[in-house]
Amino acid sequence: MIDELINYNRSFVEDKGYEPYITDKYPNKKLAIVTCMDTRLTELLPAALGLKNGDAKIIKNAGGTITHPFGSAIRSLLVAIYELGVEEIMIIGHTDCGVRHMDGEVMLRHMQERGVSKEQMEMMEYCGIDLRGWLSGFNDTEEAVRKSVHIVRHHPLIPAGVKVRGFIMDSTTGHLDEVHND
Repeated sequence: MIDELINYNRSFVEDKGYEPYITDKYPNKKLAIVTCMDTRLTELLPAALGLKNGDAKIIKNAGGTITHPFGSAIRSLLVAIYELGVEEIMIIGHTDCGVRHMDGEVMLRHMQERGVSKEQMEMMEYCGIDLRGWLSGFNDTEEAVRKSVHIVRHHPLIPAGVKVRGFIMDSTTGHLDEVHND
């Protein structure tokens, strides 16, 4: 598959297929979005929000959540704010998310089936990493979005003037429902 993609890329560049996508690194709408890596959202999310290339910084991960106040999602948001001029942040979860109800124990079993040894896992746990917790999902999408919004809004390095709001997108229609924080 990767070789097919590389061959396509060569043709894309030779045919100047990139020209309609030329923009700079600064988001036109001063917006960052944290969302899920779900394949259904790849084209649906920008289309449903009317975004085009260059409009927003889109940060994707499994579940579209902020799970650690000093993880890569927060780091990306800090770069977006301080280096690229972002003023508003949307946290967008979605319906039928694969991370919802994900079981850390099952993930560990899958890893062992693919060759990760029990000793390797025990070593990580010995170093203080809670693999089961880290690999577990969430049970309530709305609550996961609410927690992520809370982490960003109350983060000591996020400026007070940055607007942060949470939403859940319908994975089929693209409809957004706002998740309100207390």
